[in-house]
Amino acid sequence: MEKLDRGVIAVRQSSSSVYVGWRMLGTDADDIAFNLYRKSGNNEAIKLNLDPITKSTNFVDAAVKFDLSNSYFVKPILNGKELDASKSFTLVANSPVQQYLTIPLKTPVGYSPNDVSVGDLDGDGEYEIVLHQTGRSRDNSSNGPTDPPIFQAYKLDGTFLWEINLGKNIREGAHYTQFMVYDLDGDGIAEMVCKTADGTVDGKGKVIGDSTKDWRNPNGKILDGPEFLTVFSGKTGEALATTDYIPARGNIGAWGGRGGNGKNDNTGNRADRFNACVAYLDGIHPSVVMCRGYYGRTVLAAWDWRNGKLTSRWVFDSKDAKNPFSGQGNHNLSVADVDGDGKDEIIYGSMCVDDNGKGLYTTGLRHGDAIHVSDLDPDRPGLEVFGIHEIEEGTKGAGVAVYDAKTGEILWKGSPDEDVGRGVADNIDNTRFGAQMWWSGSNGLYDIKGNRIGDQPRSTNFVIYWDGDLSRELLDANHIDKYNGGRLFTADGAVSNNGTKSTPALSADIFGDWREELILRSYDNQSLRVYTTTIPTEHRNYTLMHDPQYRLSIAWQNDGYNQPPHTGFYFGFGMKKAPKPNIVLVEPKKH
Repeated sequence: MEKLDRGVIAVRQSSSSVYVGWRMLGTDADDIAFNLYRKSGNNEAIKLNLDPITKSTNFVDAAVKFDLSNSYFVKPILNGKELDASKSFTLVANSPVQQYLTIPLKTPVGYSPNDVSVGDLDGDGEYEIVLHQTGRSRDNSSNGPTDPPIFQAYKLDGTFLWEINLGKNIREGAHYTQFMVYDLDGDGIAEMVCKTADGTVDGKGKVIGDSTKDWRNPNGKILDGPEFLTVFSGKTGEALATTDYIPARGNIGAWGGRGGNGKNDNTGNRADRFNACVAYLDGIHPSVVMCRGYYGRTVLAAWDWRNGKLTSRWVFDSKDAKNPFSGQGNHNLSVADVDGDGKDEIIYGSMCVDDNGKGLYTTGLRHGDAIHVSDLDPDRPGLEVFGIHEIEEGTKGAGVAVYDAKTGEILWKGSPDEDVGRGVADNIDNTRFGAQMWWSGSNGLYDIKGNRIGDQPRSTNFVIYWDGDLSRELLDANHIDKYNGGRLFTADGAVSNNGTKSTPALSADIFGDWREELILRSYDNQSLRVYTTTIPTEHRNYTLMHDPQYRLSIAWQNDGYNQPPHTGFYFGFGMKKAPKPNIVLVEPKKH
């Protein structure tokens, strides 16, 4: 796992006050405490707290003069001894009252910033940004050309690092290009992995394959030509290894299945549906899993990137419509250790693939558009899966269901024979223990056992940890609401992505305390804004990024129809103390 720094953040709140937050690490001792310091201009740093800070990892500095620059840093305290100072965060003189960091972008003409992922690209203990810039894009069912997908990397201070252009032989759209950013080889520096083709240009300007080839057919689809998988350096964007993509498209008319949307086609609508994730398949080292198909034939290919070599670990292939694992996939997925053996499984919609690449179980509930995996019902052992399902073209079945993540046993189902398009499960009621669930047409909020307990929330989209309690808030478009409460926050001048889906560029705990940041694009597409909460909390938790399931959720958040991340344990009202994560922090290697 990444060795992160303290992630100190300081935000001017008013004419005289500054909110300061910092990270507790998953490996910190339970009795760690902190001292917080402010250095104004060239003056000596002063300690701001009277007693060591033990209840939280945030602080409001109420008497600040802004005519000088103000730098904040913390010093951990262990066994009564003050340790080395963290990196500092500086508010320049006369900083405005502003709840976000600005990352200026080099947005190509006609493009707009879309999905974001984060990773430590240079080994400095801070997260960097990898941004998918999108021009003209299309759904798989739509004909017509698209613009080449472009990826750019930036530091949080706005420093531009590199650009990768996937070229005209990769189609742009939500179901085509899933990009995984993660430290796959344990050198402390993240890589980026995605599908490539003839004409892809890496961050050093080197061309992959044959740049003279144009494989687009008259309908703008790319159904011929080589398909590659490439590992790129997070530091430079250089292509480090390229191999043939598994699986090849093969017979594009043989990717259908059974039930709604299960037919075959010859247009690439089913053959060119992709998902991707990162998983600790051996319990120690991360592997990248590239996936193809979910309406019928479904293939997951696990790869290891070790010591400069990209090798195939295993391939799961449902092969044909008769296989009960065919047609069960979503426009998204999740990764979790469902059986408690320390190794990750891939929850692929309505079925699950074990860490060894064998099918673990299939529920038969078929395809859906949303999935949530966590300890949704803390009264029963293990993890649960909440999902919604497309019931189309005269098929029958549950529109909504909850099932056991280890066995696939269906625990509850609802909305029979209804095509449900959206759904969420998490603890949003800060008076109730356990997760709640709601979905399109649910006409109310339900507990995880299926009992109606309240009114329908305002939105059915993302959720985010934002205010001072342990429950999650409702994130939709550019605003955050409290269930049974009012609007907490609006990001004026910033907008969400993906049309009516109104998803953020990213929502993740990337600095400060355990609450989540919100990344949105500015209205003019010329910058990203990283918003952070300024609401104090007395709850102290280690960074969510040191919970393995949550960290992997951030890697897959850009996949298909984006879904919010979840922890591998119950997090919310009435929770027990978060379990100590079984992680080893990686010291970055000097290259």
